[in-house]
Amino acid sequence: MNRIGLFGGTFNPIHLGHLRSAQEVLEAFNLQRILLIPSSLPPHKQPEVLASATDRLAMIRLATLAHTGFSVSDVEIKRRGPSYTIDTVQFFKRELPSDTQLFLLIGLDAFLEIDAWKAFRDLFALTPFIVMIRPEAAAGTGVQTFKRVEALLQAAISPSYGLRPAPDRVEGVNFQPVYFMDVTLLNISSTRIRAALRQGRSIRYLVPERVEAYIKRRGLYQ
Repeated sequence: MNRIGLFGGTFNPIHLGHLRSAQEVLEAFNLQRILLIPSSLPPHKQPEVLASATDRLAMIRLATLAHTGFSVSDVEIKRRGPSYTIDTVQFFKRELPSDTQLFLLIGLDAFLEIDAWKAFRDLFALTPFIVMIRPEAAAGTGVQTFKRVEALLQAAISPSYGLRPAPDRVEGVNFQPVYFMDVTLLNISSTRIRAALRQGRSIRYLVPERVEAYIKRRGLYQ
């Protein structure tokens, strides 16, 4: 059985935090591949400066050029209009071999707003989630996060959802599990990178070298 992760986002621009998190998920869940999927138009957030879909796609391709475990999909860009995750998951369910196990990668902040997504209940019937969590220093924060997710799923999806240990996850009857994955805390964000560029500061070691060169060549985020 092929195990493939779907990792969507604006990637505006893609940075080392995205790549390191994806790498850790790839290894921890024994995935054959992770597909990075830039959105055409994000329906739930509007960055103050959104590079063109062509530029964001090119940067992801440059960032993953030498990584055999990462691939890039332009499915949302080709579809045009608002990029809804449910449409993307259904597309890959149709297009990939029937024995493929999909996993949907998502950050904690985005997951906690999932009840605002289009057809969000259908997503939990289609594919497991891997919620990427940045470790916190305060003791007990992880348990509080798990409980918060459990309460959200019980209210929005099914009261059958409950916490399970080893691996940490929330499971529900007739719905897919939600796994929790601690990822390395890198204090990097696309917002910070765009701000640095506007201020004429270096973004070296925040993005891959090829991406930095592309941004400079294209004059992005000025």
